[in-house]
Parts: sequence; structure tokens; C-alpha cells
Amino acid sequence: MARWCDRCASNLTTVAVAYSAGADSTALLLAAHRRWPARVVALHVHHGLHAAADGFESHARRFCGLHGIELRVDRVNAAHDAGQSPEDAARLARYAALASMARDAGADGVLLGQHADDQAETLLLALSRGAGLPGLASMPEFFERAGMRFGRPLLDVPASELRAWLLAQGHAFVDDPTNTDERFTRNRIRAVLMPAWDACFPGFRPMLARSARHAAQAQRLLDELAAFDLAHTGMPPKIARLQSLSRDRQANAVRYWLRISAAVAPATAQLDELLDQISACTTRGHRIHIKMGPGHVAREGEHLQYTPTL
Repeated sequence: MARWCDRCASNLTTVAVAYSAGADSTALLLAAHRRWPARVVALHVHHGLHAAADGFESHARRFCGLHGIELRVDRVNAAHDAGQSPEDAARLARYAALASMARDAGADGVLLGQHADDQAETLLLALSRGAGLPGLASMPEFFERAGMRFGRPLLDVPASELRAWLLAQGHAFVDDPTNTDERFTRNRIRAVLMPAWDACFPGFRPMLARSARHAAQAQRLLDELAAFDLAHTGMPPKIARLQSLSRDRQANAVRYWLRISAAVAPATAQLDELLDQISACTTRGHRIHIKMGPGHVAREGEHLQYTPTL
């Protein structure tokens, strides 16, 4: 088990592990604790979204006490705002809480327990939504969020292997009852599509993971091209200089600009409309004003400008 953590935590003095008390994070926590017994701290986020959350925290406290692992707990308000999905609200609250607890513990990074099944589900979910390369790249092994580094050392490990290891060792874990609620798309993928893929393509998980890595590599190349093109157009981009690029390179540059400057991912229809307006912008009085995420892109003189809605 410990070998799965080495690439993510070998340079960290304190190893923080996001610990939900479920099977995946339990396996990761134990692997890290065995590898670095004096350096591991478990981070548990209590979302308060369902009645079982109190039981998860109680189990986490008992388990960490039994194994002599330091545990930190943060209770957050993960309620979603109007127009925001409950999953997005919970995810944002969770990452913010994990980053804060990790900093307080003196950790430079946090290990997460997502595994090969999670990666496959993420890719299938992206395909169902018609996602572009950023979505098809699925979950990266390393990333930064809320000012903290995160690592996923188990992306090549099937969930069945993790559970088999825990059961063989006699370790207890909890099952989140919401994971079987098929009102959520990801749960329907887990319950219906994943068994069908297993039946048709045994051992498909590494193949989907490979596709995700190819998509991530292609996206990195597109990001390099976008940075090159934005060095030409300026930041924010000058409309006339955008017009000197092909439409595909315009789309790539605008996506990249919006992502790095405003954390906005435009819908396909919105981006197509913006590119049409850029093409038509040949007079001084031409107006551009298009909704984009939680704000809008507008023409400001010779440049495009993104303004969030207050």
C-alpha cells in the first residue's frame, strides 16, 4: 500500500490525508501512516448535509484514536446558493476546509483517496455532457486549490483492490448512503454503466485512465499555444489581434484567458456567439456584450473585458 503514496508525499514533512472514514480514504490513511508513522495527520470535513455525517465523524475519531493518528475536524456549511449545484457547493467547501486544516497542521499538501473507478466515472460523466479536453482529462494526479497542493496517489488502483485489502486486514470503514442514490448522475454511472463496461471490456479502467492522460497532455499543449497567442493579443485580448488568429486559435485563447483570469468556463453556445461577434467587430461603434458564466464579456475600446456580476 505505501508505494502508492511515495510520489505524492516523499518531500513533505507533515503528510495530510483527507479522511472521510470511507473505504478509499481509510486505505490511503493507513498506507500513509505505515509509510510515515510520525508524520501523518488525518483531516475530516463534516459537511452537515445528512444525518449520517455525525456517525462518520464519530467513526473517524475512534479509528484515529485506535491507530494513534492525529485527527483534525472542521465542520462546514456546504449549503448551495441559488443556481449552484449541491455537489459543487460541497466540493468547494471541502477543499477550502482541507486547505485550512492542512496549513494549520504545518502540511504543504493533502493526499486524496480518489481511485481508478472514480477516474473512469469522471471520464464517462464528461463524455455524457459533451465535454471538451479539460473535462476528458478528468482528475489530475496533482493540482492546487485554495492555496494548497493536492495529490491523488490512487488513480491507478481499482476500488475493489482497496476494499479487498481493508477486509483482509480487518479494518473498519463506513459507507456513505448517498453513494447509492441514483438521483445523482455519477451514482447512475456507477450502478449501471460501470458494470456494463466491465461485462463488455474487462479491465477497462486502465484504458480509460490512459485516455484521460492523453487528453490532459493535449490540453497542456493547447494551453501553451494559448499563452503564446495571448502574448500576441495582450491581456485582456485586443480584438484586432484576436481577429488575426484562426477561429480555432481564437476559441482556445479566449477559453484560456477566461479560465486563468476569471476561473470561468464558457458554454459552447456562448463562446460561439462571442467568436461571431469578434468576427463582425469591424467598426468603432460595434458593441459586444455576452453573458459568460457568472458575468459577461464586453467590448471596452479595443479590448475584450470580463466583468463578474456583483
